[in-house]
Amino acid sequence: QVQLVESGGGLVQAGGSLRLSCAASGRTFSSYVLGWFRQAPGKEREFVAAINRSGGNTYYADSVKGRFTISRDNAKNTVYLQMNSLKPEDTDVYYCAARGGLDYYTRSRQYDYWGQGTQVTVSS
Repeated sequence: QVQLVESGGGLVQAGGSLRLSCAASGRTFSSYVLGWFRQAPGKEREFVAAINRSGGNTYYADSVKGRFTISRDNAKNTVYLQMNSLKPEDTDVYYCAARGGLDYYTRSRQYDYWGQGTQVTVSS
C-alpha cells in the first residue's frame, strides 16, 4: 500500500507557473505508475498526466500538452507536475494517484491510491 501527499498548490496569475509535488510513503514507489488528475466542484475527475514506472514514458491530456510536465524521482519517492502558462480554466483541485502496472493509465477508476488533493487557483 502507498500513501500520497500533494503539495505546491496556491494562487497564481494567468501566465504564471506552479510546481506540484506528491510524496509517497513505502519502499516500492518505483513499482507504481503515477498520474495527476484534477477536479472542479460538481464535475468528474479529469485526467491531466501520467508517467510509467521508470519515468521514460509520459502521457498528457490535450488541454495541458506543451504546458505541463510530469516527472518522477524514484530515489525521493516523489512525482512532480510542472505547470507553465497557466490559464484560469486550470483552476481545480489537483490529485496524484498511483497503481501497479507497466505503462500509464488515463482513467481515474484505474488507480488504486489517491492523495488528498491540493488547490490550484489561476486568476485572470
